Amino acid sequence: MNSAKRFDALRTVLSVLIALVISFLIIFMVSEQPVEAIKYLLIGPLTSKRNIGNVVESMIPLIFTGTGVCIMFSANQINLAGEGAFHVGGLIASCVAIHMTAKVVSPMVALVCAGIVGALFTAIPAVMKITTTADELVSSLMINYLALYFGNYMLNNVIGDPKASAASYKLTEQSKLPVLVNGTRVHLGIVIAIAVAVIGYIFLYRTKMGYELRLTGENEEFARYSGVSIVKVILISQLLGGFIAGLGGGVEMLSPIYSRFTWTSLLGYGWDAIIICTLAKKNPLYTPFAALFLAYLRTGASIMARRTDVTLEIVQITQGVIILLVVAEQFLSKYKHKLVAKEAKAALKEEEEA
Repeated sequence: MNSAKRFDALRTVLSVLIALVISFLIIFMVSEQPVEAIKYLLIGPLTSKRNIGNVVESMIPLIFTGTGVCIMFSANQINLAGEGAFHVGGLIASCVAIHMTAKVVSPMVALVCAGIVGALFTAIPAVMKITTTADELVSSLMINYLALYFGNYMLNNVIGDPKASAASYKLTEQSKLPVLVNGTRVHLGIVIAIAVAVIGYIFLYRTKMGYELRLTGENEEFARYSGVSIVKVILISQLLGGFIAGLGGGVEMLSPIYSRFTWTSLLGYGWDAIIICTLAKKNPLYTPFAALFLAYLRTGASIMARRTDVTLEIVQITQGVIILLVVAEQFLSKYKHKLVAKEAKAALKEEEEA
């Protein structure tokens, strides 16, 4: 591992530890039972099979959206439409699942449709940037509301069950993803999510297109003068990122958690994806670990909030501090310079000896 990677790993670990220490101090200040609260936060997710299942279950959408954002952000395309792509992916998967009854084929068709629609959705800000130079950050942020209101329109006028309040008709049983662990809601989606993360890593770090995408993200002008098609990079990164986010929405909707489409608001997984991407350093291979950390922390916070006097907001503080420290360029910068200098001296010494 070179000095840059060692530094990134060290800074991420220290950021997490500092954030947890700050959270513990706040718990001691506001709680009458701080030791109990910290115990439930740290150990609560491991106390039962169901709690462990909740952690794994919570990881699944985070891996999908995190991997999608890693691909988009690696090309330096700050497209925030993953939130909307996840939403429309769940909507389209629901529409397919409501009407299809063929065994085995139904989930596959629903998920592919969800991914395709997600890709088309995130492509809109990309095409706007290419054709009109519109800022993809602003356009993608606003387009998420189109996904929300389109979903609400479909729910109220097309797939809504008049016998249920703000819910669609029931999804067919044939469309549901199978549960892998009895006594939990851990389903096939975790296998699909991990496979997507691995494929995303292979694409970014083992293919020519992935190299061009990362090169563009590092230095767009250099990539252009090197013969890389920036238009192609923008489109492919957004289409792939959107497909993965839409696929994630479809997997979430076809999980044992839902029997009907009930999303009347955005779920926030697109924003969570930015946290995952930051912790994973834009590397899809690390997104399952980042998702595991965040899911574990949130599950522990939920248990802590139910059993003590500490509220869930403590997790928001922890997340915020972690992000601030991870992205802060000056945090441990002197140590980074020392690592680089040490590595350079070692390389120079090897050359002299040779």
